[in-house]
Amino acid sequence: MTPPSPRQHGLDTLRAAAIVLVYAYHYALFVSREPTFGWLSELGWVGVDLFFVLSGYLIANQLLGGLRRGEALSLPRFYGRRLLRTLPNFYVVLAAFWLLSPALGGREPPPLWRFLSFTQNINLQPGTAFSHAWSLCIEEQFYLLLPAALLLGSRLRRHRRTLAWGLIALLTLAACGWRDHLWRRYGLEAGDAVQGYYPNVYYASLSRLDEFLPGVAVALLKHGHPRAWAALMTMPRRLLALGLAACALMGALLLQGYYIDGYGYGHAMTTVGYSALAWAFALLLTASLCPGGPLARWRLPGANPLARWSYALYLTHKPIAFVLLKPLAWAGIAAASGAAALIVTAACLLGGWLLYRGVELPFLALRDRWLPGNFAPAPALPAGQRA
Repeated sequence: MTPPSPRQHGLDTLRAAAIVLVYAYHYALFVSREPTFGWLSELGWVGVDLFFVLSGYLIANQLLGGLRRGEALSLPRFYGRRLLRTLPNFYVVLAAFWLLSPALGGREPPPLWRFLSFTQNINLQPGTAFSHAWSLCIEEQFYLLLPAALLLGSRLRRHRRTLAWGLIALLTLAACGWRDHLWRRYGLEAGDAVQGYYPNVYYASLSRLDEFLPGVAVALLKHGHPRAWAALMTMPRRLLALGLAACALMGALLLQGYYIDGYGYGHAMTTVGYSALAWAFALLLTASLCPGGPLARWRLPGANPLARWSYALYLTHKPIAFVLLKPLAWAGIAAASGAAALIVTAACLLGGWLLYRGVELPFLALRDRWLPGNFAPAPALPAGQRA
């Protein structure tokens, strides 16, 4: 998960919204066992989809911006920077799960090598320890593929933009077709086929990687079509209204048709719903990038720190919440109570902040010192050519 740098308030707001959604969903699922935060608890799983869209944009924006300036992308530098960004926090939490499991919650996890190779999400069973690392695995797989694809595309002399848009459309349609196939095998309650939905659809790379594409498309529009982008940046309120309407529509459809008791997972929501949700979030993302627009101007209290801590919070909130269940019970505090929500939320914020300050920030500083950019340094001019 890539932080916006320098900080942009609109992106911070969306990033903060994503971690709040995920937290509300997991709190209801693993702590209170009821929708403590109302519709946020019921729909909070879409926070991961928003993270995917943001990551698609942030990485593609960095890479396309440099390529547009004629800089030479260095894959070793890019991958080195990504590893220094993601591995330290991940390894600390992974070590905690391995040393302290089952105290941190969950059944026996997949083998350690699956976590180390970021393939833990493949055929992952729900309820295993550190299961929420599935989305990080898919992000790392995306980070592996995108720069190599852009580097190959940059070598084409003609029709690069047309091919890029065509590939985005083709991959999106292919993902919808693949999910249609999977829904027919795992989408219905009949015969308990639905038990295979999470391992084969929800957690699966081929079913979810297309959700990065709307973010990539926003970056492609920005750097590949500057005139069209400039025109879009003049209509922030219309983009925001359209994005909010699209997200509200998707939320209503998901509440009604994502899972239908007695039937199974909705066909339309499985087949096209994930993609449509990601494109709705892309509208909000575009609105957040408009200079002087509402999302760029609003500085919601707490959004900036939540955005900065979001990666650490994502990794730590589930084990911290699980550890607190027994102390809350001993103290006679019901898990579904407001007091429990305040205590658990405060503890999760503290844990995320500690990981961010103690591990993430020092390694980010090392990354910026050792690998200051994704692109190869420009060759030094001969002494006679220097100004």
